[in-house]
Parts: sequence; structure tokens; C-alpha cells
Amino acid sequence: MPFMASSLASASVKDNMSEQARKLLIVEDDPGLLNQLKWCFEGYDVYTAENREAAIAELRRHEPAVVLQDLGLPPKPEGVEEGLATLSETLQLAPHTKVIVVTGNGDQENALTAVARGAYDFYEKPVDTDTLKLLVDRAFNIAELEGENRRLQSQVNESPLDGIVASSEGMLAVCRMIEKVAPTDVTTLLLGESGTGKELLSRALHRLSPRADQNFVAINCAAIPENLLESELFGHEKGSFTGAHKQAIGKVELASGGTLFLDEIGDMPIALQAKMLRFLQERVIERVGGRREIPVDVRVICATNQNPEAIIKEGLFREDLYYRVSEITINIPPFRDREEGRLILARTLLQKYSKLQKRAINGFADDAITAIEAYSWPGNVRELENKIKGAVIMADGKMVTAKDLGLQEGGDDTGLLNLREVRQLAESKAIRVALTKSYGNISKAAELLGITRPTLYDLLNKYGLSSDSYSKRALSGGE
Repeated sequence: MPFMASSLASASVKDNMSEQARKLLIVEDDPGLLNQLKWCFEGYDVYTAENREAAIAELRRHEPAVVLQDLGLPPKPEGVEEGLATLSETLQLAPHTKVIVVTGNGDQENALTAVARGAYDFYEKPVDTDTLKLLVDRAFNIAELEGENRRLQSQVNESPLDGIVASSEGMLAVCRMIEKVAPTDVTTLLLGESGTGKELLSRALHRLSPRADQNFVAINCAAIPENLLESELFGHEKGSFTGAHKQAIGKVELASGGTLFLDEIGDMPIALQAKMLRFLQERVIERVGGRREIPVDVRVICATNQNPEAIIKEGLFREDLYYRVSEITINIPPFRDREEGRLILARTLLQKYSKLQKRAINGFADDAITAIEAYSWPGNVRELENKIKGAVIMADGKMVTAKDLGLQEGGDDTGLLNLREVRQLAESKAIRVALTKSYGNISKAAELLGITRPTLYDLLNKYGLSSDSYSKRALSGGE
């Protein structure tokens, strides 16, 4: 059965590709050999070029999956410098292209150099068309299968939540938790740094809930002056204060039947927190200046970028209110801790904004990939999104560079040469990955790391880490 399934999948790929003729670019400066090769590959869409400039122009125009290229190209056809330069430029523009280089008889050293620089395969002259056809046909098959694999992999890496890209273990755990919590009416607290996507996740909670057809009402507690926030939340009666010329319904009432999202609840004035606590306990409100209790049926989601325990100790947030808003707590990892999925999200955003700006951008250049992986992203996903928006506009070529992103190629860690610091960074990252994979199980995490439990406990204390946030109890909403 596995063989049959594999065969059917392979046949499906070939059938799909047969609808679009295979594009082959032949780069050869010998007119006689070029005509022979064109005749040999008459079943393909063949494009030809005699030098590097023409080859790159054809590559940009037709985007062939396979390139058959002579290493000896003008202006110095007796050497290989121009051929190797053409190969490098081809792969920089189209990294998935399969390039088969054709070399002189016995010239294995340059052939191996070409393969080391990214060529798919090589063939030595004199040309035997049957053998060359087999090589080219195999290159097309590999290119097509790899393309299908990339497509399937992108589907696998998609988050289980529509509109959210999550490929790191930490974010996939967040998505699984949201899927479990969404169907309930439990009050949920989203904890995460600014720019980590708290509002996006709150909308996912609403969209997956039975209240999806009702209102989703959001209010930022930090963005509204203290003297106006109570009125914004609970509404007011006519004449209740200067300027209250008519009755106004607050955000809580507007959200009745649906979901209320209180962003940055950690900044809510302490005087207003008692009224918020009563609303959460009894699901009734009173408008400012009013005396009538108004029942409301609303699901509440809160978010903050602050440490709740710290602001409780400082007397800025009521402890009883914290326990009421955090019936379920979801910790959203910062973008710097999502290394496994960093490039996937960057590519998804690049595709999105290239389409919006109507720019034909093919991807990231090598220096941009290095910079994205190395940069610490203090502004999290929001910073990444802003940089990619700008890069799509600023890019001169088909590939976004580190300069387009406004980043240094080595990111912001290029000066980190101290071995102790490098070792500590690697050690703490390995511990986080092990805790994620084991859902906070200390024994399993220690086994993955190849150390003892006491050693792992020492390392957790050393780096200020806790296994609690990775545990299954946290994922299932345990206290």
C-alpha cells in the first residue's frame, strides 16, 4: 500500500506538471551544439542564451525549472570564470533551479567546483544526447517533487487557526490551547510582550467560539484617559457629567452576546478595578450616573504586556481581579524565542505584502535570511511586519536584501564572540526546547538533554526558567 500511495502521488505531480510544459534554458555559445540540443529537447519549452547577460534575462523572463549550462562562456570561453559566475547569479535569483553544467572532457575539477557552488549535476563533453536527456528528465522530476514537497510543507506548517502562522513549538502549543479554550465562556488572560499578536489571538478565540456571529468589541485600557475609561466601558446617562448631553452605551453593553477584549488591562486605573471585578463576578453593570443594574451576557478576554505578579506587589492591580480575569492564562512566547518558525512567518508576510504592493518579489537573499535569523526582534512580530512592508517597497531586485530590511547581515549578535556568553545562550535555548517538547516534564526534559534531574533544576535556577508554563496542566487550564 505505501508503494501504491507513493506512486499515485508521484503520478499526480507529473500529471499536474504535464499541463504546464517543462521549461528548459540552454546556455551554450557553440551554434552547432546549441541546435543539436534544441532538437534533442524538442518535447520541452526550450529557451536559449549564448552568454551570461542573455541567460539571466531568459531566467528572469521564463523562470525555467532546469538550466543546462556550458561552463565555458564568452568573453573567455576557454576558461570557466564566466560560467561559474553565471551559475552563482542563477542560483541567487532562483535558488530552487536545477542547473546541470557541461564541462570539457576530463575537466572533473571544475565540474566538482560547480557542484560545490550549488549546481545540481554535471556532464562531460562530448555530448551523448540519450544520457543528457536522462539527466535533464531526472532534474525535472526532482524539481517537481521538491516543489510539491514545499507546497505540502507550507500546509503542514500552517497554524491550526485560520490567519495565524505558527511553526515553532511554543506557538503551536498556544494554538492548541486556544482551540480547547475557545468553545467555552471562561475568562481568558493573554500574557505577552507588545507586538506578539495578542489581539490577533483574541479574535481567534472569538472566531472559534459559539459567539462568532456576534460582536467582537475591543478596548485598549492604556489608550483612554482615566476620567473617560469608566464611561467608555460602562456607558453613561444623560447629564451624568459635564458634556454628557445624551445617554451613551458602553463597550460592555455593545459586546453583549459576543466577546469583550480588554487590551492592556494591567494599565486599568486602580479605582475602576473594583467596578470591573463586580461586573465579572455578577455580569451586571451600571452606567455612569445611572442606578439601574443592566445584565450583560458577554465572554471576556484580557491581555497585558506586564508581569501581573509584579504590578500586584506594587499595588497597581488588585489580586482578586487578577484571579478573576485569569481563569485561563495563555503565555505567548516573544518572537525571539520562536526560532524554528521565524523564517516561515517572514516568508508568509513577504508574500502577503508583495501581493498587496503588486511587486514581483521572489524571496529573501542569503544576507537577509542570515539577518532575520540573527536579529533579536525587540519589537516582536509587529517589528518584523513593519520591516517587511518597507522592504517590499524599497527592494530594487527580485530578492529582498538585509539592506532593504534595514538590518545588518549578521543581525545584532555579530559582536558576540565571548565563548561563555555563546555557551549560555545555547544552553538556555536547549533547555527551553526540551521543556517545550516534554510539556514541562522535568524527567523527560533531562533525558532529552542527557543530564540528571538535579542538574536540570540547577540550570533552571541559573537561567530563571520555570517548567510550569510548559506543563500540560497549564495547557489544559489547571490552577
